[in-house]
Amino acid sequence: MRKRLHFIGLWLDDREQQQLLKLCERSGLTASALLRKCIMGEEVKEKPPGEYAALLRELSAIGNNVNQIAYWANANKGINQSEVAEAAALVRQAWRMVKDGL
Repeated sequence: MRKRLHFIGLWLDDREQQQLLKLCERSGLTASALLRKCIMGEEVKEKPPGEYAALLRELSAIGNNVNQIAYWANANKGINQSEVAEAAALVRQAWRMVKDGL
């Protein structure tokens, strides 16, 4: 069964249609999805670049490597706790920057 029960037609002039199409392209949303977000007062963000997913995967792998190094270092008393905490904080900061879209 259809989730949305109400249909509303909308007439646009050429300029309005071009603006809508431009917003759809930038956000990666359909016109319907974009308009629903606007109606509900949600922020419409630009879609991330194509390399974004690969960058997140790489950053996640770096974080995993740092965790493994930290585990090894703690087990072998190779580095002190503050150095481990600093490395982990830098990875978390980089992760947040990428996730927030720089």
